[in-house]
Amino acid sequence: MIKPVPLYIGLRYVAARRRQQFISFINGFSLLGMALGVFALIVVTSVMNGFDRELKTRILAVVPHGFVEHKEGLEDWQDAASQLRNQPHVVAASPFVRGFALLGANNQSQGVEFQGIDPQALRDVSAVGENMLMGSMDTLQPRSYEIVLGRILARQLGVIPGDSVILTLPEVVITPAGIFPRTKRFTVAGVFSVGAQVDQNMALMHIEDASRLLRMRGKVQGLQLKFDDMNNALGRVESYAAALGEGFEGEDWSLSQGSLFQAVKMEKTVVTLMLMIIVAVAAFNIVSALVLMVADKRSDIAVLRTLGLTSRQIMAVFVVQGSAIGIIGAFVGAALGTLIALNLTDLVSWVENFLGAKIFDPRVFFVSFLPSEFRAGDAVMVLSAAVIMSLLATLFPAWRAAQIEPAEALRYE
Repeated sequence: MIKPVPLYIGLRYVAARRRQQFISFINGFSLLGMALGVFALIVVTSVMNGFDRELKTRILAVVPHGFVEHKEGLEDWQDAASQLRNQPHVVAASPFVRGFALLGANNQSQGVEFQGIDPQALRDVSAVGENMLMGSMDTLQPRSYEIVLGRILARQLGVIPGDSVILTLPEVVITPAGIFPRTKRFTVAGVFSVGAQVDQNMALMHIEDASRLLRMRGKVQGLQLKFDDMNNALGRVESYAAALGEGFEGEDWSLSQGSLFQAVKMEKTVVTLMLMIIVAVAAFNIVSALVLMVADKRSDIAVLRTLGLTSRQIMAVFVVQGSAIGIIGAFVGAALGTLIALNLTDLVSWVENFLGAKIFDPRVFFVSFLPSEFRAGDAVMVLSAAVIMSLLATLFPAWRAAQIEPAEALRYE
């Protein structure tokens, strides 16, 4: 099989031993840098994907996939819930009342979002009842004024089931003795833990108690929805709310929790761009190696030109050589990065067991292990970027090689 001359010579330059050891070192360094950059990018993007997956899974196991509210509140919420359950992909609906308050105990206070829920209906839309550390959600009864707190919130306030907390609403009461904020004493009935941000700022109570606190007179604010798949909620909740009639508004999880997931996405983008600098440095090393190679091979270039190679073919020789270095490094890094990304969680667990220490303390971090989710699309994107940068890095040195005149190069040989 006859190989194209530029391809054959370019690959020979990559594989052959150099008289200039420094050039060989730069070539090896360029290949190693490219492999390291691609490896780091694939592993880091997989870790970011893993954290994104864990946050979505944990938060959306507790936070409903969508909310449908009415501006004036709902009295006959069962009818609206029945209509919503008949919509495609909706599997459950539960009434709710929510507000914001200051929760205090033991000289500590914390701003919280409190939700009034129906303990029986909540089971269909949220898994919070399955993640109770202490107590039970079933103990929430009308007019019992009991409350269930997230794990971190309970720890910050220093309370356990049976203790009392004071809920202070952002309203005031005018009495003959003066103006006072509205407060209500609650008894802690349980503590839940889902390993997400809601452990720090969520409090649950019976829906009738919440309605009295917010003076809604037996009404509910709206309905929480659960879909067969969280992605099916995107773009559908608003249309389902509009179908119920005037005054209804819908919001899916991408809006209610969007700021958190957007922050994770932005962090992934920034980290990817920063690590791409490693690949860029490797590409610059390819430029340096080819410039030195062109200077070293001036006489070879002149001989090839006298044998009939055109300027374009000479340029192709060095494009092949530089591209081969970058492509080999990129594929080596991609192979290693894929292997590590697919086994990173098990590898970190083995290291933790070997050292007898936790890298992510569960008392501090919501996610107490290093998650990893390899996505072929991200790996292809990284590999493509590395190959393109390698090709671009060869153009200038190859163009310089094509400009060498045979007579000038051989004058002093």
